[in-house]
Amino acid sequence: MYNSITSDISVSVLPVYIDERSKPEDSRYFWAYRVVVENRSGEPVQLVSRYWHITDGNGHVEEVSGAGVVGEQPLIKPGGSFEYTSGCPLDTPSGIMAGHYVMKRPDDSIFEVAIPAFSLDLPDCQPTYN
Repeated sequence: MYNSITSDISVSVLPVYIDERSKPEDSRYFWAYRVVVENRSGEPVQLVSRYWHITDGNGHVEEVSGAGVVGEQPLIKPGGSFEYTSGCPLDTPSGIMAGHYVMKRPDDSIFEVAIPAFSLDLPDCQPTYN
């Protein structure tokens, strides 16, 4: 599991290779990743948007951004958490993802929360460092 904490907001990510959705013979590899966002601050925060920087094993970069996560913009109370699962296809058997969430406080101020960089590597394979 990969973890980071920014402004008392903890983000943990666990990537898992999904063999059933992958077709290595067609250079298609798929990972699911589970994210837990935990609010360790003393005030509620809302996850407003996301930004991902995805690099495959060839160094090709894709940037993805949008409102919320998995169709939601959750409000996370102090001591609470929000968990979701999403996925990432790659054309190579390894890669890396990193990014940030934009969070909003009750006073409408916004701040970024780092998503820890995490590797996407086939099980039992030597990781590629991008």
